[in-house]
Amino acid sequence: MTAPPSATSPAAPSFRDVRGRGFSRRSTLDAAWTWIDGRIAPPSARPLPLAECGALVLSEAVAALGDWPPSARAATDGYAVAAADTLGAGSYNPVPLAGALAVVAGDPLPPGCDAVIPYEAAQAAGPVVEAVDAVAPGSGVERRGAWMAAGSPLLPAGRRLRPADLGLLAAAGHRILPVLPAPRVRILLAGGPKAGAAEQLGDMLAALVRRDGGTVEAVAPLPADIDALADAFTRPGADLILSAGRTGTGPDDVAPPALAKAGSLDFHGIAMRPGGSAGLGQAAGGPVLLIPGEPMAALAAYELLAGRAVRHAAGLPAGLPHATVQAVTVRKLVSEIGCVDLHRVRLDDGGRVEPVASPGWPGLAAAARADGFVLIGADSEGVPDGGAVTMYRFA
Repeated sequence: MTAPPSATSPAAPSFRDVRGRGFSRRSTLDAAWTWIDGRIAPPSARPLPLAECGALVLSEAVAALGDWPPSARAATDGYAVAAADTLGAGSYNPVPLAGALAVVAGDPLPPGCDAVIPYEAAQAAGPVVEAVDAVAPGSGVERRGAWMAAGSPLLPAGRRLRPADLGLLAAAGHRILPVLPAPRVRILLAGGPKAGAAEQLGDMLAALVRRDGGTVEAVAPLPADIDALADAFTRPGADLILSAGRTGTGPDDVAPPALAKAGSLDFHGIAMRPGGSAGLGQAAGGPVLLIPGEPMAALAAYELLAGRAVRHAAGLPAGLPHATVQAVTVRKLVSEIGCVDLHRVRLDDGGRVEPVASPGWPGLAAAARADGFVLIGADSEGVPDGGAVTMYRFA
């Protein structure tokens, strides 16, 4: 996805404690994406058993090890026959089939047979099978190599493996595959007794991480304490850390100074709504993403920032994974210049969208009613009535 244009400076600021002061400036979404793209990469490829490869990404292209099927076989239940023996058969002229052999779909074709006549086109007359319809050579048969020939390409590098892919690869003779292991993502819920919405986030963020190819190493609630958070940021065992909550300007918004203490806080404050108090940095050599604790702000910050990081770490395309719909607006979508706005919208049967809440409206209820979201760039005051937009559809 191309970054929406932004009107603020792309440079990453040095750490500044915004508690009790507010944000004097915010970095662009472009700059945050550049930081993510430059610092996060998938781990090295590893051979894994086929059964463990579902939803992982192939690190190399895969070819067929042999023909499939390895020999001609029945494609339907019926009788294996020589097609020439059925010539002239009809309901008023049954033709005896002395060499007919009963087969089920998947059985190898017996020698001397080149077709399978279905049960509906045959009848048993005592011990003799009679054809009541003629079949052509190859009818009801899967020929050798019909699915794939030895050496033919099956799946490209970068493919995220689907369940059907595993079946295909098993049929092709593969038992071990070169894949990118799923990144281990630690989710921290920074809160304490005043957490409010923070405890709502664990299940949502874990589901989003899995959608984007990661595996959840832990979901850990923590108090609003700088030392406790700094320790969690530096503890080994995760490839990527998402910390939700305590990212704002209040006296107990301790996540940014905790990250600065544990390593580096490279960004704090992104020109986007909601989710503008998000931050990016590193601890113990690994990336850490700070997202707000308000649930809708957390969802937006995940979609536009953290999700990109998880997809990079999983070896998937970095852009938004949502299907898109081209639509027009029912009424104006109002935006704030200098800030990328994420509007939750509903799509009607006529291909028109209308907002279900403003970007600044909190809570997930509006997201649950929405069909997707529209992004408005930082250089725009909004989209007028009847304006063309791209909607990113919620899965």
